[in-house]
Amino acid sequence: MLPNADPVHKISIVARGMMGGWTRFLPSEERHLETYERFKDMMIISLAGRAAEQVVFGELTTGAQNDLERVTKIARRMITEFGMSQKLGPRTFGKREELVFLGKEIHEQQNYSNKIAEEIDDEVEGLVKEAYTKAFDIMTQNRPRLKYVADYLIEKETIDDSTFEKLLNDPLPAPGLEAAPAS
Repeated sequence: MLPNADPVHKISIVARGMMGGWTRFLPSEERHLETYERFKDMMIISLAGRAAEQVVFGELTTGAQNDLERVTKIARRMITEFGMSQKLGPRTFGKREELVFLGKEIHEQQNYSNKIAEEIDDEVEGLVKEAYTKAFDIMTQNRPRLKYVADYLIEKETIDDSTFEKLLNDPLPAPGLEAAPAS
């Protein structure tokens, strides 16, 4: 588990609408502030499914579309709204006009140059690539555990937090033995 991530509440491979599966997290505490490291961990978690596809199947699918949108939005907000850019420093970029009572953003006014826009894009790309590389490394290093949890999910379709925790801590079956995880 990543140190700054909320705990997993439930995982399912049962398709719902456009989702082929989902993971639900529950916050461990009420938060009003987020940290740079927590944002990075959230991006790694969001990209883990896509990384697992590449590690296991050697190819990518469209399954991570929503995750990619979420990660890109987090990275862009880190740079443009929260001043979390190492290169651009502690400032905000863009002025958003919102309908506060509807919770909708109307548009964003660009109050920076095209050169800065390119630097923002570069920073966002760097954050996303870094998160994906970390997710890919975690999935690669833990491939036997990934298979163990996936086999259980294929059999049961949905797991709760205590079962997931148990699957993470169970001893893995000896290589070459196809043992089903304990229920």
